[in-house]
Amino acid sequence: MSYCWVGCTHDFTMLKKEFPPKHKWFKKFKVRLDLGYQGFEKDYPCKELYLPKKKPKGSHLSEEEKASNKLKAKERIAVEHSLSGLKRYRVLSNRLRIKNFGHYNDILEVCAGLWNFYLSH
Repeated sequence: MSYCWVGCTHDFTMLKKEFPPKHKWFKKFKVRLDLGYQGFEKDYPCKELYLPKKKPKGSHLSEEEKASNKLKAKERIAVEHSLSGLKRYRVLSNRLRIKNFGHYNDILEVCAGLWNFYLSH
């Protein structure tokens, strides 16, 4: 489990801090990412990587690349729906004026548990 980060920090930067690239964290796993993780394959070896193809500057993606990106997005949508489910509790989307980040992490865990309970029933 990772604790919450304060301020605007890029997701890939947080990943590198939580999982330093010198260790082979993802070697045995299939990893699905979005375009915010460009360069992941250079830092982390993994069993299989599902990363959408980025459109080249001043050019277009081929129809095959577009179809591949669409398939990858369909597989990743469950994660996006889970994040939007957490935002329904307004902990992730609104400013929460709590100075003790331990409490914030606890609140976030409770919200995640409530959302998982909602999905399972």
